Amino acid sequence: MGLGIVVRNLVKVYRVDTVDVQALRGLSMEVKEGEIVSIIGPSGSGKTTLLNIVGGLSRATAGIVKVGEIEVTALNEDQLIEYRRRTVGHVFQTLNLIPTLTAAENIELPMMAMKVPRNRRTERVRELLEVVGLLDRANHKPGELSGGEQQRVALAAALANDPPVILADEPTGELDTVNSKIVVDYLLKINREMGKTILMVTHDPVVARAGDRILKIEDGVIKAALTPAQISVEEKAVTFIDQIRMRMNDLESQLKRLEEDLKAGRIGGDEYFEERRKLTQTINVYKEELHRLGVVT
Repeated sequence: MGLGIVVRNLVKVYRVDTVDVQALRGLSMEVKEGEIVSIIGPSGSGKTTLLNIVGGLSRATAGIVKVGEIEVTALNEDQLIEYRRRTVGHVFQTLNLIPTLTAAENIELPMMAMKVPRNRRTERVRELLEVVGLLDRANHKPGELSGGEQQRVALAAALANDPPVILADEPTGELDTVNSKIVVDYLLKINREMGKTILMVTHDPVVARAGDRILKIEDGVIKAALTPAQISVEEKAVTFIDQIRMRMNDLESQLKRLEEDLKAGRIGGDEYFEERRKLTQTINVYKEELHRLGVVT
């Protein structure tokens, strides 16, 4: 069964060069147990920042986040690791599968971190592959799967340790309309049949309509709470190319923050170079995709 999410007066400030950038400005919201809530809003409005703080991937500057009875904003680093393993499952837009592992092995990995016995892991992997309709693709590596199939494997991996909450950041952002619908249908299935609470960030108004409620973020606060009927399907969805460009802008901002963290002594050289390598690698993947689509970068 899912857990409720309560966010109160959430503030997140980033330091970029010599300027403080306020990503969240006292944001408050609630998600009920077993509810699907879609988060929409322009690029840079704080959607992913909110998701990362709820998911224990980033720390708030001020404010409170509670998931069930867990006060996430009060957890230390060790407690956050445990929280991420047990309570929340993350589904990201891209690059969250290990390319050298098969679909089954990618799903098994989170259970290995929890030291789940091998026989139980094998049984659970089979169950989850059935849930997402990919039992026949168990031994295929990500490069041998379509984009939609990869995202369904990622969804199964997020469910591996049976977390009550699923956090999905643009889960259909790189998929065509057909595969987007398939992934959304599986999210709905997981919500209805397993009772998971789902918080989903999306640019696509059609995908947003899958939520029980839609919360619109602007300038780091919730500006509106909408029903699916209030989101027009005729509203222009952001194009795939626009999404790639927005994601690249976000990654460039992360690179700048990383450099500031190094200069300020908040991180060491090894951590800086490793994180920079990952970010640069992802940016290059997006550049190649734009090039493939005939866009000059």
